[in-house]
Amino acid sequence: MNAPFHVGQVRAPAQAVQPTRARVPAALVAAERSYLTPLDSVSLPAWASLAANSIEPNACYLPSWALPVARNARGRSDALALTAFDCTGPNRLTGLMPVRWAGRALSLPVPLLVSWNAYAPFSVPLLARDCAVDAAGALLEAAKAAGAHGLLLQNIATGGPAYAAILSALERRGLTPILMCGFQRAGLDASKDADAVLRQALSAKKLKELRRQRHRLEDSGAVSFDVASSPEQIGPALEAFLALEAEGWKGERGTALARHPGDAAFIREAAPALAASGQFEIVSLTRNDETLASGLILRDAGRAFFFKIAMDESEARNSPGVQLTLELTRHLCADPAIAFADSTADGEHPMIDHIWRERIEIADVFVPLAPRDPRAAAIRGLVAARTRAIACIKAIRRLKEKLP
Repeated sequence: MNAPFHVGQVRAPAQAVQPTRARVPAALVAAERSYLTPLDSVSLPAWASLAANSIEPNACYLPSWALPVARNARGRSDALALTAFDCTGPNRLTGLMPVRWAGRALSLPVPLLVSWNAYAPFSVPLLARDCAVDAAGALLEAAKAAGAHGLLLQNIATGGPAYAAILSALERRGLTPILMCGFQRAGLDASKDADAVLRQALSAKKLKELRRQRHRLEDSGAVSFDVASSPEQIGPALEAFLALEAEGWKGERGTALARHPGDAAFIREAAPALAASGQFEIVSLTRNDETLASGLILRDAGRAFFFKIAMDESEARNSPGVQLTLELTRHLCADPAIAFADSTADGEHPMIDHIWRERIEIADVFVPLAPRDPRAAAIRGLVAARTRAIACIKAIRRLKEKLP
């Protein structure tokens, strides 16, 4: 029988967590060793090297983004990291998956590790491309050695190479993942011609209407599309974004970055740091030195992530947010360094889904860490009940929004 699990283990702060070394079956991952350790204890050079050579990019798990989130943002503290190292080389970091115990992440006091949300709905782990399956296996072993009976992968792209590596590692261990929920998210194939993309996505009538709205915006002055990419440019552009977002509906709902000191502190730290390495930019539509719409873009290894957008809601009838997205589409398609863009939006988004027509399969996946484990089955049942409850609450909110 397994040793009893104590709630205190779930709620222990990250500072109190000692690195836990996984006892890895030699036949499976003899060349790997792995740990569960506080996220902020991971070697920065090793982490940066892994991110640069990962089989699938995830800008949200770059150290210059993830660490400011963990230090400052609401509800993101106590972040841990499952880590894998290659023992055959110079102690190379080959896998990293930021996680939290379910007691902190889901308010469920159970022995479950949950992939960490770094303020963006994308939790693909970093796996070295030359040994991705072994690295994924070592991360599973680290979770098991830490006392977890399950691993919940939230907002993971199930069509990408990182998830394929996880599936291979699970198959080696006779384990079967369970899909808890999923949706399709809008993406952009930036290797295509932008005008062709827009003509294919939008009808001639809609394009004509958008041109008319652009002309209306220009009635009060010339409208320009601006890109801030250097640390010096990022500062004022970010402040303009924060002010614009706070003035709109996100400010009213309390989800604007500037509404919470910790959230504002994280983005003010992360944005210039990433810009210094060419991994962050702010795109804006401006008129007469006023910002009509603005968007925050992360960049990593050929992929862009459309993290946030804000617009002047007094100009809503002229669709400044859509106008910005059209310009961003042209900007990304013209950039040879970007092959694909992830909208990071919810499924069936009313704006971006109609412009970016590629689709990314995103899901929450439950991974049992041992075959036929009754505790894992019970934990999965609790997670499923929580997922259904949240879906019901969201459906009720949508219904209320539609009522007069």
